[in-house]
Amino acid sequence: MKQPDEGNGRRPALAAVGVSAGYGEVSILRDLDLHVGAGEIVALLGANGAGKTTTMHVLAGHLPARKGAVHINGAVAPTSAHARARLGLAFLTEESAVFKTLSVEENLRVGRGNLEKALQLVPELRPLVKQRVGLLSGGEQQLVALARALSGEPRVLMIDELSMGLAPKIVDRLLDAVCAAAENGVGVLVVEQYAERILAVAHRAYVMRSGQIEMTGTSATIRENLKAVRDIYLSSRD
Repeated sequence: MKQPDEGNGRRPALAAVGVSAGYGEVSILRDLDLHVGAGEIVALLGANGAGKTTTMHVLAGHLPARKGAVHINGAVAPTSAHARARLGLAFLTEESAVFKTLSVEENLRVGRGNLEKALQLVPELRPLVKQRVGLLSGGEQQLVALARALSGEPRVLMIDELSMGLAPKIVDRLLDAVCAAAENGVGVLVVEQYAERILAVAHRAYVMRSGQIEMTGTSATIRENLKAVRDIYLSSRD
C-alpha cells in the first residue's frame, strides 16, 4: 500500500492515502491524498460543495472510505470514530461541539477533558465555569469546545469552519490557541472560509475542487497567488 508523504521532514500525524468516499450512490471524494505533520497547521480551502466537510468526516471516522486508507501517527487507522479518538484525534465540527444543557465545568470534564488544564489553556472560561453553556455566546461556546479538545492532549486536531459566525476578536483568540497547540506538537487541519486569516498562521494549504485536491503548497506561496487561487478554485461557480 502507498505510504503517506511525511512532508517537510515532520513526523506524520494524519494522512489520507488514495481516499475515495461519498453518500449513497453519490461520489464526493476521488483519490484524495493529504497529510498533516506533527506540529504543523494545514489549511483545507475550497468553495462550498468542494468536499471539505466530507473530507473531515472521513478522516474522523464518521464516514467510511470506499477506497484508500486513513493513517494516524504513521499506522492505518481503525475504522470507528471512537477508536480514532482514543488514538488522539480530536474533531471540532462546524456546529458547536458542546452540551448546551450542561455547565462549562461539566462540558470540560467530558471524555478526555481535564478541567484545570482546560482553564489554563483558556483562562477566560474560569469565571464562567458554573454557567450553563447554552447561555453563552457562540464564541464562548467554541472556546469551551476547543479548550476541552486541547485539554485531552490530542495528537491531531481537526476543525471544520473555525470562524463561522464568530467575531474577529474571538477568531483571533481561537487561532492563538491553535498555534500554541501546534507549537506543542499537535498536528492541526483547519477548514476555513476566510483564506487570508488561516493562511497567515498555517504552514501549508490544500485547495479542493469537486472532491479532489487541485493545488497544494506553502501558505506563503498560496498567499502570493491568492487572487488567482480565489478566481479559479474558491468561487462557487462550478
